[in-house]
Amino acid sequence: MANLKEIRNRISSVSSTMQITSAMKMVSAAKLKKAQDAITAMRPYSDKLTELLQSLSSTLEGDSASAYAEQREVKKVLLVVITSNRGLAGAFNSNIIKSVISLTKTTYANQEVSYLAIGKKGNDAFKKSNKVIANRSEVFDDLTFDNVAEIAEMIMEKFVAGDFDKIEVIYNKFKNAATQIVMNEQFLPIVPMEGEANANTDYTFEPSQVEIVDQLIPKSLKTQLYKSIRDSFASEHGARMTAMHKATDNATELRDQLKLTYNKARQAAITNEILEIVGGAEALNN
Repeated sequence: MANLKEIRNRISSVSSTMQITSAMKMVSAAKLKKAQDAITAMRPYSDKLTELLQSLSSTLEGDSASAYAEQREVKKVLLVVITSNRGLAGAFNSNIIKSVISLTKTTYANQEVSYLAIGKKGNDAFKKSNKVIANRSEVFDDLTFDNVAEIAEMIMEKFVAGDFDKIEVIYNKFKNAATQIVMNEQFLPIVPMEGEANANTDYTFEPSQVEIVDQLIPKSLKTQLYKSIRDSFASEHGARMTAMHKATDNATELRDQLKLTYNKARQAAITNEILEIVGGAEALNN
């Protein structure tokens, strides 16, 4: 059994760790509320804009079709990997990295795959492969639509230029504080709308349908990427809050066990001292 000083040091160390994890949990909980409200308010707008764009694009043919909807033979693929800049968030980052590795080895095993990292953890995971075309982790320092729009414009330009034939976004979708769903969404080319329910609807367009689509596509793509990053941002705080909550509970349990061990060792030491005193007194009396 460890001596009393070692046990006291361990109790002190565990208590300090517990205070840190508890503080991190409270910070993440405060940030989560704001991030959750932002993504909850944004999703209906983003989904409706994407639906409208797909509906309009599906009716365009020939030269009127957008360059962003061009279907090409897939030879070069860009995976936009959205992770976080910091750890201590459970399996938040590792789930994304595993999903990207799986896609690279299975779905795109015969294609040339490159990565765009949004988040330091994703960049750290794939930078050794020399296939990371850019690291835009700084976007989390000031997460605004304008900053994300710059990244979306860069991706769109590379697709139109023919640098990549397909672009996908991999991120964590926020469900609740304890649950994040790994999503794999096609960013470019634009996914045509399934079915023809809305394609035959009689609309009057002002200005022309082609002009409307040309204006909507860039805005829709920027909004789609911004929603994905916002989703990941809210998921990160939810995952970190849950992880720190569990860490605090584990530290509390370990501290209680150490205190019990300390009390038992202290009681045994006192008992031994009493026995030695009693034994010494008996020896003097004899």
